[in-house]
Amino acid sequence: MIMEENILLDSLDRAILRALQHDASRSIQQIADAVGLSQNPCWRRIRRLESDGVIRGRVALVDPRKVDKRLTVFVSVRTNQHNQAWFDGFAASVRAIPEVVEFYRMSGEVDYLLKILAADVAEYDAIYKRLIESAELYDVSSSFAMEQIKFTTEVPIGDNAV
Repeated sequence: MIMEENILLDSLDRAILRALQHDASRSIQQIADAVGLSQNPCWRRIRRLESDGVIRGRVALVDPRKVDKRLTVFVSVRTNQHNQAWFDGFAASVRAIPEVVEFYRMSGEVDYLLKILAADVAEYDAIYKRLIESAELYDVSSSFAMEQIKFTTEVPIGDNAV
């Protein structure tokens, strides 16, 4: 198992991260003003956070409903295949399905959990068929989200973060 190195973050780094997560489209000057720095030191800190891998990228968040992806499906997958070759094939197949927006290996009763965005049940059914053809699966269970109650992409950045 690869252990990730903890990056030491001071209060200004954490404030910058909170500001960027809230709105990464703001200018460096606006972020610097918000955290109490001048522009150049703020820019250098942001570049360091990027080079250290703390900031993985900056993106635009798209509302799935506005692009006809109104159905959110959580798919639980169980398998009786627990070898690297099987996993490599399954993972490659799942990664090739663009509607799968999140993919996790789990502990407990479920081996894998996928989050899928689809236009409707018919589109999900086509995705489901691709999924079950991709590898030998023991059980596939789908749960359809009825309502999104909370959604955020912001990682909690506490004052005591290391």
